[in-house]
Amino acid sequence: MMPEFRRGLPATLALALVATAGRVVVPIAVQQTLDRGLNAPGGPDITFVQVVVGICAVVVLVTALAVYRMNVRLFRTTETALAGLRVRAFRHVHDLTVLHQQGERRGSLVSRVTSDVDQLSVFMQWGGVLGLVSMGQLVVATAVMAFYSWQLTLVVLVCFIPLGLAVKWFARRLAAVYGVVRERVGDVLAAVSESVVGAPTVRAYGIRQRTAARIDAAVDRHYQASVHAQKVTAGVYVTGEFVAAVANAAVVVVGVLLGVGGDLSAGTLIAFLFLVTLFVSPVQTASEVINEAQNAVAGFRRVLDVLDTEPDIRDPAVIDPATARQLPPGPLGVRFDHVTFRYSPGGRPALDDVDLVVAPRTRVAVVGETGSGKTTFAKLLTRLMDPTSGRVLLGHDGTWVPLDQVAFDSLRMRVVMVPQDGFLFDATVADNVRYGRPGLTDAEVTAAFAELGLDDWVGGLADGVGTPVGQRGESLSAGERQLIAVARAYVADPDVLVLDEATSAVDPATERRLTLALDRLTDGRTTLTIAHRLSTAERADEVVVVDAGRVVQRGRHDELVDVDGVYARLHASWRRSSGGLRAPVG
Repeated sequence: MMPEFRRGLPATLALALVATAGRVVVPIAVQQTLDRGLNAPGGPDITFVQVVVGICAVVVLVTALAVYRMNVRLFRTTETALAGLRVRAFRHVHDLTVLHQQGERRGSLVSRVTSDVDQLSVFMQWGGVLGLVSMGQLVVATAVMAFYSWQLTLVVLVCFIPLGLAVKWFARRLAAVYGVVRERVGDVLAAVSESVVGAPTVRAYGIRQRTAARIDAAVDRHYQASVHAQKVTAGVYVTGEFVAAVANAAVVVVGVLLGVGGDLSAGTLIAFLFLVTLFVSPVQTASEVINEAQNAVAGFRRVLDVLDTEPDIRDPAVIDPATARQLPPGPLGVRFDHVTFRYSPGGRPALDDVDLVVAPRTRVAVVGETGSGKTTFAKLLTRLMDPTSGRVLLGHDGTWVPLDQVAFDSLRMRVVMVPQDGFLFDATVADNVRYGRPGLTDAEVTAAFAELGLDDWVGGLADGVGTPVGQRGESLSAGERQLIAVARAYVADPDVLVLDEATSAVDPATERRLTLALDRLTDGRTTLTIAHRLSTAERADEVVVVDAGRVVQRGRHDELVDVDGVYARLHASWRRSSGGLRAPVG
């Protein structure tokens, strides 16, 4: 049980006890009114009836207040606990490796943090209240029934024994079918989110019907799973209704026989029928509680599946603060020490025994054909993944620190990556730049754009740095998103930059702006650029050529272009395909 929920439970249970105890007041008042008030030996005792009714009214009022406070406490406690669970699940998803996140559909991961936790919230607040009150009501009603007539109490319990056995079987069935329902909810969210994000492609290729068919299929599978679950739930409900009817009939028959024999008064029999109703009511609602409980448990298991997944990449400062290291001061170099990496066990190496040293403040372009392993360099250097074997180190001669020993706060402060897609958050230009350095004023953000030579561009926006960029930056072009991503990296002021070629998909005018900005961004910093355009390699201090996961050539552009090898062939192919103009490769 979650600690936040456990802390608020005792007081809530106490209020539930008061609420349930108050419910037996009416049957007792009915019995007392009939036997000692209206049927008193000397005639009806109106004063006694008035006293009983007054006490009953006070108890009912106290019961109502207890129910109100119980609901408020339970709602607050469950929302606090589930908000904590949601935050832990969300943060844990971010702690998982890129490979694990790519292995799970995003819609499925989102559903575990949202709808699965929501389902648990619904049960805790609705089913939890009903369950607490019903259990208390069941216990109190049984105790009072036994006080009035042990014979009739035994009759009621015997009637409900078969239902108790059946509920155990139904619970197992419901757990299975609602596990499928929660999976189908994830499928629907995955299909819908994919179609929304890919809406431009859907329209461009005229595949609305095909996309709609995929969503319809996911919705239909969810529908079929839900209907099957409801059939099982209906079986529980019908069984409970049948047993309740049998119990009521048996109480009436046996109660009348006892009354005729003089062992039961009329008031006691009527009060007992009220008590049977209080006993039966929780049993009749058990199907709904079990329904919601199994749905919630299925969702909770999916959340726990995420929380129980151990991240492959963990912050050394969290594992053992005493051994976590900070990167050494001063310019940083990069060293790949016989690094091999596979995306799957037994699969082809994306990088194979790479042994490479990049001197501090050197601008290196990594080039190669598609699938050669270029992007893997960036992921390993930023520790989005760890090598299968070998080590990646940062530092300089005499002080090299393995990345798996570097505290994340030091690593993220000193090493920054600018991805190819230039992802932006749904905020203003300034807010997105401030992700690189929180606390900057709008004036400082504007100054940063000016230092990068982008003041004319940002000045042309509707509200300057206060211009909203839209969700995922979709109100801007791809090139404009990259300009903001470059400014974000610039204000972060890192020692090592990892660039996944920022100019690979922009128009010539924006490319000129980006090239100027990147030159100023990379000046004096160790830079590893995943080059999709060989024009980037031409401007680099050094070129590293990767082929089938291995470093096959290394040197300056003007040295490699005249040597027969992979780089010369790539460069010749690029010039032929572009007619001498800049064009992407790989």
